[in-house]
Amino acid sequence: MTIDQWLRAAAARLGTDSARLDAELLLGHVMQHSRAALFARLRDELADETLLKAEALLKRRDRGEPIAYITGTREFWMMPLKVTSAVLVPRPETECLVEFALARLPEDRALALLDLGTGSGAIALALARERPHACVLAIDASDAALAVAEDNARALKLANMRCLHSDWFAAIDPGLRFDLIASNPPYVAGHDPHLQQGDLRYEPRMALTPGGDGLSAIRRISADARAYLKPDGWLLFEHGFDQGAAVRTILERDGYSEVRTERDMEDRDRVTLGRLVAT
Repeated sequence: MTIDQWLRAAAARLGTDSARLDAELLLGHVMQHSRAALFARLRDELADETLLKAEALLKRRDRGEPIAYITGTREFWMMPLKVTSAVLVPRPETECLVEFALARLPEDRALALLDLGTGSGAIALALARERPHACVLAIDASDAALAVAEDNARALKLANMRCLHSDWFAAIDPGLRFDLIASNPPYVAGHDPHLQQGDLRYEPRMALTPGGDGLSAIRRISADARAYLKPDGWLLFEHGFDQGAAVRTILERDGYSEVRTERDMEDRDRVTLGRLVAT
């Protein structure tokens, strides 16, 4: 069987919108080839060992397991990140949170930044890379997630990020103050049927939903962040496409100014932010 034949058969078997891309990523992972390298070798015959390995991965994807967990990697902010089942799979829409954070961070200043619920470290690592003068603290309540984030920081040689095990602000030195706090917290409502569908079935539930209406983590962070922000510091949340109005209400209730919701690349509410104005 040639590379082209296998890719066609695998895509037909998966039968999803991303089937062809998934097939290319799986076979590329087995062969240690980029997609471009696969395209250049479409007529090459596949070795029996390669076919066996590719078939094993295809079965996992056919059951719904995320590609990133199967290959162990996912690109975010043009950085290759290690990903395991202990962390959420970094998503393109989270890059919007990074963009809106960077727009509020001067490039030439020493800054203190905090990423709450860091998971793989995606947000913290992107901020650390783009603002090398900043010190970025990445916290998570999962030791397994922090191990992944630390591995990624080492692999990317980003020494200006450090990790801390903490349940939100619980273990953070109460004397610390941050120029910006960013968070992609669990925000899916506990009754949302998507939790039982597709890739979400395989991702850590505690990182997806706090239960209830999905906003309890955002409420807690918004209330507690005031004690950890510098005057004029920013708080930014990623949230669901239908939660913008509710998150704005939370921030306004807690006394933040300049509260607004930004949209993602698909023109959906995605990031809400506010500023702790100096008094």
